[in-house]
This record gives sequence, C-alpha cells and structure tokens, in this order.
Amino acid sequence: MFPSPMGIQRKLYFTAFSCCSMFCAYIMQPSDVKMGTIMGVFVPCFQSILGIIYYIRFSWIIGMGGIGESLLLVSFCGLCTFLTTLSLSAIATNGAMKGGGPYYLIGRALGPEVGVSIGLCFFLGNAVAGALYVLGAVETFLKALPSAGIFTETTTKVNGTISEPIQSISTHDLQIYGIVVTIILCIIVFGGVKMINRVAPAFLVPVLFSVFCIFIGVLLAKKDDPEPGVTGLSLESFKNNWSSDYQNTNNAGIPDAEGKVHWNFNALVGLFFPAVTGIMAGSNRSASLKDTQRSIPIGTLAATLATTGLYLVSVFLFGAVATRDKLLTDRLLTATIAWPFPAIIHVGIILSTLGAALQSLTGAPRLLAAIANDDILPVLNYFRVADGSEPHIATLFTAIICMGCVIIGNLDLITPTVTMFFLLCYSGVNLSCFLLDLLDAPSWRPRWKFHHWSLSLLGASICVVIMFLISWSFTVVSLALASLIYYYVSIKGKAGDWGDGFKSAYFQLALRSLRSLGANQVHPKNWYPIPLVFCRPWGKLPENVPCHPKLADFANCMKKKGRGMSIFVNILDGDYHECAEDAKAACKQLDTYINYKNCEGVAEIVVAPNMTEGFRGIVQTMGLGNLKPNIVVMRYPEIWRRENLKEIPARFVGIINDCIVANKAVVIVKGLDEWPNEYQRQYGSIDLYWIVRDGGLMLLLSQLLLTKESFESCKIQVFCIAEEDSDAEGLKADVKKFLYDLRMQAEVIVITIKSWDVQPEGGSQQDESLEAFTAAQQRVAGYLAEIKTAAKKEGTPLMADGKPVVVDEQQAEKFLYTTLKLNSTILRYSRMAAVVLVSLPPPPVSHPAYCYMEYMDLLVENVPRLLMVRGYRRDVVTLFT
Repeated sequence: MFPSPMGIQRKLYFTAFSCCSMFCAYIMQPSDVKMGTIMGVFVPCFQSILGIIYYIRFSWIIGMGGIGESLLLVSFCGLCTFLTTLSLSAIATNGAMKGGGPYYLIGRALGPEVGVSIGLCFFLGNAVAGALYVLGAVETFLKALPSAGIFTETTTKVNGTISEPIQSISTHDLQIYGIVVTIILCIIVFGGVKMINRVAPAFLVPVLFSVFCIFIGVLLAKKDDPEPGVTGLSLESFKNNWSSDYQNTNNAGIPDAEGKVHWNFNALVGLFFPAVTGIMAGSNRSASLKDTQRSIPIGTLAATLATTGLYLVSVFLFGAVATRDKLLTDRLLTATIAWPFPAIIHVGIILSTLGAALQSLTGAPRLLAAIANDDILPVLNYFRVADGSEPHIATLFTAIICMGCVIIGNLDLITPTVTMFFLLCYSGVNLSCFLLDLLDAPSWRPRWKFHHWSLSLLGASICVVIMFLISWSFTVVSLALASLIYYYVSIKGKAGDWGDGFKSAYFQLALRSLRSLGANQVHPKNWYPIPLVFCRPWGKLPENVPCHPKLADFANCMKKKGRGMSIFVNILDGDYHECAEDAKAACKQLDTYINYKNCEGVAEIVVAPNMTEGFRGIVQTMGLGNLKPNIVVMRYPEIWRRENLKEIPARFVGIINDCIVANKAVVIVKGLDEWPNEYQRQYGSIDLYWIVRDGGLMLLLSQLLLTKESFESCKIQVFCIAEEDSDAEGLKADVKKFLYDLRMQAEVIVITIKSWDVQPEGGSQQDESLEAFTAAQQRVAGYLAEIKTAAKKEGTPLMADGKPVVVDEQQAEKFLYTTLKLNSTILRYSRMAAVVLVSLPPPPVSHPAYCYMEYMDLLVENVPRLLMVRGYRRDVVTLFT
C-alpha cells in the first residue's frame, strides 16, 4: 500500500527541517582551510541570486509583461549585474584585498567617507534581506502546511454574489516561526564561515534538484494536465503570451478590474530585480578566500551568467506551457507543473530562501566588522575583531536587526528598501571602476582585462535608472540616508589616506589646470592673491610657536570667501644634511598650525646658510607656473631697536629689494599683535593713502577686507596726496570716476603736502610726531658720522652692511621730512581708522639700510595698525567687464 501524497509532502517538509538540525551537529567540526572559487564565491552568489522570486513571482511576471517584455526585463536587470560584475572583477584584481568585500573596494577607490556611507547601507541591505528570505521561507512553509500554524485568521472572499471564508496566514505565526528560524541560522553563523561551507550544499543541492524537476515537469506537461490552464509546450500559448497585458490587480496580485494596484514595466522591474541581487555574496567573504584575484571574478561572473541564463530559458518555457490566466492566477505554477509532485518545489523554495538568508547573515557581520576595523568611526569600535577571528558581536547585532524586520512581517515594505541598498552598492562599485579606469594611474594594473570606463559608467547609470524606475520616493530616502552617513563620517570620522581615486583625480585636475594656465600673465579679472607668508623673519617667537598667531588671520583677510591659497614659509639656518630631519619636524608643526587656524595653505621649510640666501631661493623657485606666490607678507620689525638687533635693517631692506627684482608685491603689517580675528568686529574706516601707482593692489586689498565679518561695518576712505598748486578738485573728480568704474565705493579726500624746500617751522613743534622726527634726525646724523669716520680711518669708500654706499645728507633730510609730513597727516585724518594702508616707498639705491629703517620707523610712529603695500609691474584690477 502506497502512502498518500499528503503524507509524502509532510515527510519531505519535516525531513528538510531535520536536515538543518543534523548539519548543526556536523558543522561543529572546525577547519582552517580557506575557500576556493566554487565554495567561496560561486555557491554563495548562486544561493543569494536564485531565491523566492523565481518560484512564486516569475511566472506571474511573464503573464503580466508577456514573453517579449519579460525577456527585456531579464536582459535589462541581468545587464546591470553583469556590468557590475565586470567592474567588481577589475577592482578586485588590482592588488591584495582584505575583508569587507564591496566596502573595501569602494572605500579604497572613492575615499573613506563614500566607502563607509555605502558600506553601512549595504550592511543594512544584507541584514534586512536576511529577514526577507526568512519570511519567504516561513510563508511558504505555512501555506504548504496550514495545520502547522499556531494562530488562525479567517477572511471572507467575495466572488460575484458568493462569499466564502478562507484561511490566511497569521502575522503572529510569521513572527514566531521567523524568529525561531533566524535564531537557528545565527547559531550556524556563529560557527564560522568554514562551518557554513558544510551546510551550504544541504541547501543548494535540493534547490538545484527542484529546478530540474520544474524543467522535467514542463517537458512532460500536457493540455489540462496536471491542472486546467496548463497547455504543455504549445506554440499557440507562446504566441498568445508574447505581448504584454498590464491590468489592475488586487493586493494578492489577482487580476481585478476594480483593483487598486496598477502594473506596468517599471513596476515589474521593482518586483523582479531582487531576483538578480546577491552578486556580492562571494566578495563579502574576501578575507576567507585562498585567492581573491582569481576566485571573485570567475565565481561571481559564473553565478551571474548561470542565473541569468536560467531566467531567460524559464521565460520561454513558462510562457509556452500555460495560458495567461493560469500564469496570473496560479502564484505557485512552478509547484503545479513540477514532476513528480508539488512538494519538491515547496522544499526547494524553503531551502533556497534559507540558503539566501544564511548567506546574508554571513556576509553582513563581516562587512560591519571590516568597517569597524578601519577605525574610521569610533562609534563602531565595539564591532572590531582581530584578524582571523569571527565577528560574534557584529553577528549578534545583525541578528537583532533581522529579528526586528521579521517582527514587522511585511514583505512588500521590506523588498524596496533592500533593493535600493543593493543598487546603491552596485552603483558605487561601477563608479569606483569608472574613476580608476578613467584616471588610469600608474598603480591601476588589474589582472582582469575585460573592463572599460564606458561600461562602468553605463552600469552605474543603469543602477540609478532602475532605482528611480522602482520607486522615486524610496530612492530619495536611500540617497538621503547615505548622505547623512557621509556627512556624519566627514564630521565625526577619523581621516584615512587610502590613496583613493578622488585624490588621483584632484592631482590630475591640478596638473591639467596648471598646464592650461600656462606661463603667461594672468588677466586682472582672474587674478587671485597668493600670499607668501614669512612666518619668523625676525626670530623672536618661542620655539614651540611656528608662526605668529595673527599671521594666519591676516592671510585669511586677503582671500574672498576663503578662496585662494597661502604659502607659509620659514627658514632654518644651517647645513641641509644636518638639519633635514629638523626641517621635516618644523614643517609638520607649521602644517598643524595652519590647519588649526582653518587657513587654506601649505607649509614649507627651507634650510639655508642664512636667511638672506634662503629667502632669495624661496622667492625665485616657490610655486609652479602661474601658481607662484605673488605677494610677500611679513611682520614689520618693530623690535629691532628695542632689542638692539643691528642685522635687521640690512635683512629687511634685502627682502624688499629681492621682492622688487623678483616682481613680487609686498605687504608689511605693523601692529600685527592687535590684528582682529574673525570674531572681533571693527568700526570706523579703512583709510588708503594712495601715493604711487601700484596696479590697484591697495584698492583690491581694501575691498577684500570688507568681505570679512570683522571689517564689514567699516567704510573706505581714499586719501590722494597732491602738491599745493595742483588742481585738487580735478584730481578728486578723476579718482572718483576711476573708483566708480572699478565698482568700488569709497570717499575720496585730497590733501596737500608742502614742497621739499619748505623746512619745519617753530609752530610745527606742536605736532606730536616732531619729537620722533628730531630723535630720528639725530640718530641718522650720528650713524652717518660713524661710517664716515670708519671710512676715513681705513682709507676706503663709505661702507655700510659690507656694501659701498653714497650718502647725501640733504637727501636724507628730505626723506625724513617727507616721512614726517605723511605720518602727521595719517595721525590727523586717520586716528580712529580700523586700519591704514599706505604705499611702501622703495629703498633708495646705494642708501644705508639703517637710514631706510629710520624712515620707516618715523612713518609708522604712533599708528596702531598699518599696512605698507607695494604693488608690482602689472594691474590686478580692471575697468572692463
């Protein structure tokens, strides 16, 4: 006496679940052998790709979209995964690969921020996908064996005028069985990857056998056998089912003219695409593979082509074996036509979904552990593991997420979320390969030769298109989540330099931009200040302070909205071979200071025998092409007389003369200690004493100061110096017209200075600058008498600072007096100014540096904050648009 079919079905179901228990005992035998291509990559990918969609949705998709559009659908989705596999293979064969799979590849190609954001989304996708597969297995089991349900729910189905009660699967049953299955799978996962390899065949072999039974059933099917609607392989059915028949359905997918669900090709893409995901299952185990550069390309591509070929063949077979009504109403057509009985398909569905869930619960914890091991986000340190260890904490966390989604118990809500996360990862892999292929850096030498940047770009574009085809709302949510993670990583994460593709792109872009700029002079409309900030020219800062604290604040004031680059330089006196390590340490310290001050710039330390030689080398060679520094910025040496630093005058004049010869502008800051930072708001005016033509640099600097919050409340006043008999009103009108054409708002004030022949009168002693003038006059006279005496004693020409000089006492007197009048004018008109800008007079030829320093000291006397500006032989502003 033969057993009944129902008895055989029950035995098969319970045998399937008992196999899991038997293998739980078997897997506890440890093994340290690493995996090869078949068990390490092909089997996980094949199990993850071939899942529940094929068994219970695929025939319905063919009935709704027709054979033609179903072939297009499979080809379109298969093309996406095929191109992604090519990109994955190229990146994976470009060097040794650690754990983390796609996260490791994306992070090393696009940077840690992009890698972590996409990696965490992919982790969530894998964790949620595990819940999706578990729910699919439990739902299939409960439909096949309704008596196994603990809770019963009865709904009423209305068909015309007849109403009949039907039983539906209880949500509580889904939750209870789902949690139990998840716990069993997690116990297997806790045994390690090598243990999982022992279980994988137990899930895979019955699945392959069930597919074989489906194909045999299709070949053996006849008209209305085994059920009405089955036609067997029929050309008529093939023709009738070729075109699409999109229509409304109810929530169960049954055609209903009054149904609320409308289907089209876009909706079918969203329904079918989860059936092709899973190509990353092998790369997720990269740390456990013998040879990643061989196994990942071959195994992943073989699984992708095998499953895509299976889907394409199934489209033809399913489309020709049944009527359209049968395709649309029988959700388990694969079980209906399977040989010898439907129970085999039920077991195949259960084991395929459990196998896919096992692969998801295996890959997700390892992905999370790989992200944590890179130490980018401190919050993930709990999931870090040592090399070769199992990520038990990450596995537990993944199980919690999976159980939470199982408790939700809604497949329709989970599926789009999983799909978006997978597509986001696939697009990241394609973009990584596109960037690396396009840049073609010397280090880009993948063993996998079948790749091209255009194919990777096409793959990324298809991923994005599919995301929007499925659901634009879920696409926006997934992109927003990835963006939030990216923003969080960029703020809270630790910096990691992995040599990513973006750095290579920046490098090549910089080289191309530099070549495009050429060596010709930059047009005034495109001129940007590139200050060369001389950090310690007078050597009176503490050793642990690499630069004056306010120099970076001033350098930022020379940029509009922070755009531009500053070069901070310092000179170490000594021999290069002896001071090379000291220079590296000083450069690192200076770079730390620049970053602390939030200044866009670079640090450079030069070792030279002395400061003069060092500065001459800097001013000649610093920079490339048109990206050379064009302004030298330094502090005025107010301490030289107080500290009796007699070498400073010659050094100061030498720097100015070197800048003039090298055609560099000069900005010397007096009162740097009182220079305001970004939080100290200034009031009053910015006064310009425009004495000589400087190409508009002084005007431009005043406008740049106004763009800063500390000076935005100030107004600009331009003082023009004229002789007494000059046409003051005409000069004022000309300057106003010039400023108007330059789009600069400023008040113009014309003042006069007495001619050279007029000497100071007794009444001028009331001027507060006269005392400083008298003292300077005495010091200059004493210095000149000293060098004359020394020259007479030695019988040599007049020498100062080791160079011959020509001394004209009357000329020195005129310089002093002119400087006195300018200082008096500044104190008279600009006592309340926030900052004063004045033209820097060039050092007279063959004039003692000491005398020039006396002129400068008199010019800056009693002026709290002063910028001495000297332009260079070109315009930096223009009248034209």
